[in-house]
Amino acid sequence: MKISRRALVSGASVAGPALAWWLERAGWRVEVVERASQLRTGGQNVDVRGAARGVVRAMGLEDRLLAAGTGEAGIRFVDGAGRSLAEFPAGEGDSGGATAEAEVLRGRLAQLLVGACGDGVRWRWGDTIAALDQRPAGRDHEGVEVTFASGDRATYDLVVAADGGRSRTRDLVPGTDARLRPLGVTIAYGTVPPAADDDRWWRWYVAPGGRNVTLRPDGEGTTRAALAFAADPDGPAGLRLADLDDDGRLDLLRRRFTGAGWESERVLAGLAADPELYVEHLAQVRAARWTSGAVALLGDAAWAVTPLAGQGTSLAIAGAQVLVGEVEAALAAGGTVAEGLVAYERVMRPVVEDVQDLPPGVPRLAYPRSRVAVAAARTALRVAGSRPARRLAGLLPGGDDGPAWEVPDYPALTRPAGGAPT
Repeated sequence: MKISRRALVSGASVAGPALAWWLERAGWRVEVVERASQLRTGGQNVDVRGAARGVVRAMGLEDRLLAAGTGEAGIRFVDGAGRSLAEFPAGEGDSGGATAEAEVLRGRLAQLLVGACGDGVRWRWGDTIAALDQRPAGRDHEGVEVTFASGDRATYDLVVAADGGRSRTRDLVPGTDARLRPLGVTIAYGTVPPAADDDRWWRWYVAPGGRNVTLRPDGEGTTRAALAFAADPDGPAGLRLADLDDDGRLDLLRRRFTGAGWESERVLAGLAADPELYVEHLAQVRAARWTSGAVALLGDAAWAVTPLAGQGTSLAIAGAQVLVGEVEAALAAGGTVAEGLVAYERVMRPVVEDVQDLPPGVPRLAYPRSRVAVAAARTALRVAGSRPARRLAGLLPGGDDGPAWEVPDYPALTRPAGGAPT
């Protein structure tokens, strides 16, 4: 008879629910702890491409994923008058294009993944992990003893931090030695009311001063907007932004983008009215290790490639299957959870490092500062079939297909889904 094992997953965005689904499929009893009091359904556009499309297909969710898409037709670069400089249509199939075929709002994807989990997954909302005590073999109740912020305690055979790039759970895992690598770009995201000329294209405007303004369709009757700027090389303005309250953030955004041109004034007004305005200073997570015994990091908590590199959502989804597949393979061979986690990192790390290795000139080339540099970028874009234009397209988030790899075949995960944990 198969031993029933317990897993705790921290984070209920994308990586966490995807991992919970695969753990449940493999027969684990799963608990997901999430700081928010309920599922967060907001967020911007994300895509699922490459190996992750195969994972979603294996989960039986591909049709629902495509049906939940934003309907984005592709990316269109515009000038200050809104005139098109160049267009790059959405990709077709599993990969390709700055806009993927499977383009979806983060919140819709989270809903899809959470809804796909069965009764073997328990959701603990409004709580966090406060302490981890990993017990070595030979002690009573071998496993990881977890103390929650609520005061509850429980022991698990596996604990995974999948709670984002600023993960607090990660700080409790010894040996990871995680550090943030700032990329010198700050982005403000939000939702704005639709306008008459909004269409199905992701419109991108580049202004002097290292500023970008973008508008994207969301399939919800509103428009997703972003203001991005390169941080001053001689000052920490971008770093300060994340520490300001809403009024302070808006004030700094106004000082940065007032007079920037195109739809900047509309976006500033829309973000000021958006209660879910989100601002981040882009930073990759670089960790010496993603595992410590029976505890592991997954998704942005482990690697946070950032929107400049793209692929973050896809890596989280693919990484979830790899983690469970390698743990199950190790257990089937008479090994341990810890050995399976080491194998998971061995598979995923080269793929992640390939994505984190940004092309030369990024982000500088994507955020030109002078009017001359902006004019040069627009000239290159107008020659849509030229090498400079193709190169610029490759600098966009998700602008290439990413690393060519597939999730290994895991026989332990091919049994019919939906069975109750033993």
